[in-house]
Amino acid sequence: MFINHQNWIEECWNLLDKSIIYYQEKPVGNKAAQDPTLKALNYDQCFIRDFVPSALLFLMHGKTDIVRNFLDITLKLQSHEKEMDCFQPGPGLMPASFKVVFNGEEFLSADFGEHAIGRVPPVDSCLWWILILRAYCRATGDLSFAHQPKYQEGIKLILDLCLAHRFAMYPTLLVPDGAFMIDRRMGVSGHPLEIQVLFYTALRAARELILQNEDKHYHRIEQRLSTLSYHVREYYWIDLQRLNEIYRYESEEFGKEVANKFNIYAESIPDWLTEWLPENGGYLAGNLGPGLMDFRFFALGNLMAILTSLASKEEANSIMNLFEQRWHNLIGFMPVKICFPALEGLEWRIVTGCDPKNTPWSYHNGGNWPVLLWLFVAAAQKTGRVDLAERAIKIAENRLIIDKFPEYYDGRNGRLIGKESRTFQTWTIAGLLAAKEFIDNSHNLKLISFDEIAISPGCSM
Repeated sequence: MFINHQNWIEECWNLLDKSIIYYQEKPVGNKAAQDPTLKALNYDQCFIRDFVPSALLFLMHGKTDIVRNFLDITLKLQSHEKEMDCFQPGPGLMPASFKVVFNGEEFLSADFGEHAIGRVPPVDSCLWWILILRAYCRATGDLSFAHQPKYQEGIKLILDLCLAHRFAMYPTLLVPDGAFMIDRRMGVSGHPLEIQVLFYTALRAARELILQNEDKHYHRIEQRLSTLSYHVREYYWIDLQRLNEIYRYESEEFGKEVANKFNIYAESIPDWLTEWLPENGGYLAGNLGPGLMDFRFFALGNLMAILTSLASKEEANSIMNLFEQRWHNLIGFMPVKICFPALEGLEWRIVTGCDPKNTPWSYHNGGNWPVLLWLFVAAAQKTGRVDLAERAIKIAENRLIIDKFPEYYDGRNGRLIGKESRTFQTWTIAGLLAAKEFIDNSHNLKLISFDEIAISPGCSM
């Protein structure tokens, strides 16, 4: 395939059209990639998380049928029986992906994690699904679509799955490694930022979509939104002031009135952070748990925190300042680096299990993912940093066309096309087009953005 620079937008739309999956003669999603040089593996399937930028783009252009069909199909898959080694997960789980199979007749085959690397179910799929449903209702102005009994039941099943009482004292969701976009072992088990932000996003969306007479679920949403937002803002945030507090923490404290509630040791602060963190920048930490604060910067969680107003206005501006001040590290030659810094040496061996794909500065381990461009541009647009958005698009635009829209890039600054990266990756194509739509028309932010809501102090609940 060859991309003509002059007509590249038209050709990108042609690629998107070719990626569309049809079921019973209806468009229901799109393939993850169309690399003609490599075996399809599971890249011929439609992933819920991968479909997000495509769904937003289709909605921006009035192509609502494919999004509606996607929502209908995945809702039906939600109720399918699924198991691994005779064990069945809780109801409400959405598949990671699905494909259309022809075996005399046409039917859908879904993967709920039983075929995935590490056999981990996708925690993020159901969270992204609610966001797509909300975006569809906002684009069409048809809230009654979500008020259909089948959709109300689907939302409630997801809420029941996420809000179930477990062995936990935190309002955050406890998940294993590999439960979201970073779907391999990367030391992101526990309470990773990305899942907490998506959880918050799904609760905000459900709050808009669920019928008000559903008192039980509506009250649970309200309560968890308050405690979750307080928890993330209070304990995940890192800037120089906060870092100094952590550095001076007392440890091994017992009781209710302690400052170091999670028993974080000052010695766990990595050497790179004290030099890297700028005076006017900050971010939400990658993970938090007992005796654990993952100080790595994870782009998706921080950008979504801006768009959903989980981050306060001051924190949102601080995150964008961090991108500006550490542009070479976080943007480099291809927006945006998925996390910073990479795990290296013995740490990489222990944490990843010597993962040959997540080698230092590759794939999930510090690779650059162009799909994150649309999130960066939308967040920059929301915070009034159009200059950063335009700068990022300019970097990505020319290179992606030349490189045939790879899945990811390698290297400390994203100069190398990913060693095992697929080309003509659908969400890379859709991400670039969606980014341009966000920069051209800020009104499109309504599909993905949330206004700030009043937050009650967590302890007052």
